[in-house]
Amino acid sequence: MAEAHVFYHEGSRGLQRRLGTERLAEHIADRYVEGLLSEEHIEWIGASDAVYLATVDPQGRPECSYKGGLPGFIRVLDPRTLEIPGYDGNGMFRSLGNAAVCPEVGLLFLFPERRAKLRVNGACEVATDAGTVAAHPGAQVVLRVRVREVFENCPRYLHDRVSGERSVDCPRPDHVPPDPDWKLKSEYDGLVQRTGVRPS
Repeated sequence: MAEAHVFYHEGSRGLQRRLGTERLAEHIADRYVEGLLSEEHIEWIGASDAVYLATVDPQGRPECSYKGGLPGFIRVLDPRTLEIPGYDGNGMFRSLGNAAVCPEVGLLFLFPERRAKLRVNGACEVATDAGTVAAHPGAQVVLRVRVREVFENCPRYLHDRVSGERSVDCPRPDHVPPDPDWKLKSEYDGLVQRTGVRPS
């Protein structure tokens, strides 16, 4: 589990203090932020056909890109290491170029078949050697990520990608969103406010 004093910086802490979520944030970091991929998460990633990749350039300016492929295109080498192939594209190499000089990335996985979000943060390297690239059919380069933090994110505002139905949790006039299932767990007693509206 991650230690809250390491996982959060003063920007996060300031907002937590202002909005009264310090104890909740500490609970989540202490209990749910891991340093390696679980078997379940490895299975999810192995079946995934996409990932969102966040990088920063040498001036600290962020970039976010979508990386897609057939299910299984992301290889999990072990619970601390995964590889994402870089396929033929427009040749700009903005995200992978960022990763080559600022080797820290954030990954966001969404799964159309399940109501879940998975975040993976870690150090990375851009591999161009023939052996690594050849292990990924069609790849030009490979981004190898060494996992530092893994955690699931509240899926509350995810829309249903299959049906197109919008999340019932999205705020709107004259609507009280239901409490998400996670808020109803006893471990969150005293840490969250509840509306009393049950999920349907």
